[in-house]
Amino acid sequence: MVITETQFSGMKLLKRGKVRDLYDAGEHLLIVATDRLSAYDVVLPQGIPWKGHVLTQISKFWFDYTKDILPNHVVSMEVKDFPKECAPHAEALRGRSMLVRKTRPLGVECIVRGYLSGSGWAEYQKSKTVCRIPLPDGLVESSRLPAPIFTPSTKADLGAHDENISFEQMVGIEGPDLSAQARDAALAVFSKAATCAEEKGIIIADTKMEFGVLDGTLILIDELLTPDSSRFWPKNKYEAGRGQESFDKQYVRDYLTAIKFNKQPPGPMLPDDVITRTSDLYREALHRLTGKEVE
Repeated sequence: MVITETQFSGMKLLKRGKVRDLYDAGEHLLIVATDRLSAYDVVLPQGIPWKGHVLTQISKFWFDYTKDILPNHVVSMEVKDFPKECAPHAEALRGRSMLVRKTRPLGVECIVRGYLSGSGWAEYQKSKTVCRIPLPDGLVESSRLPAPIFTPSTKADLGAHDENISFEQMVGIEGPDLSAQARDAALAVFSKAATCAEEKGIIIADTKMEFGVLDGTLILIDELLTPDSSRFWPKNKYEAGRGQESFDKQYVRDYLTAIKFNKQPPGPMLPDDVITRTSDLYREALHRLTGKEVE
């Protein structure tokens, strides 16, 4: 069952993001990962089978794996634990939703880069920097960085583009203490997760994390280290000096580039083979990381 939009009777919809629908569940929030796919900040018209399940279950794996570094917002991912108004929608919710604590989200995206790719590679070619952080000469596309770097960005509204900012600009938004906590936590989570993933045949080239504040404590929120928020590369096919094959939505981006998509809504219809291949890649990432199939 592909679900691209939810509208659950008896439940209060708060917001639709690019992929997730957010519901008010009293003292908690209910996050439902749909099968929507966004590329270049444009939500495409078709869903990707199993995508919402994969995102939720990979996030669960990483939230559990990194809770010794930082607490997270997860209360439960079992529908039986959800408020009673969710019961009529159990089939649609199962495997793709999580009940979470309410927090005050930080006003910036927390990005960690371990490899030179995407906008970072484009900037490096011009200035030998990434987000104005100086890097050594001689790096090529997809080079492993000497050490992971923290490169925050703004949080744009739906349909707009995030913009890279300096750590000093982040301090101006969130203050020095909270900014330093988020930076250090993001780097620690990335380091632990990247080591784990590499042992399972996946290189995490970069990732975007979200943090929130609950009762004065910084915690991880939203999704964590998924194929939507990260670049996942197969380790056995990695070769610096070129773009990489991936387990994330780069496969769709490559198709959109090939058809010269103008990166403006509405998005084009995707061929069946692109949808099928993308679904297969998402599910393979889940299997490699967790050893499990989609639940």
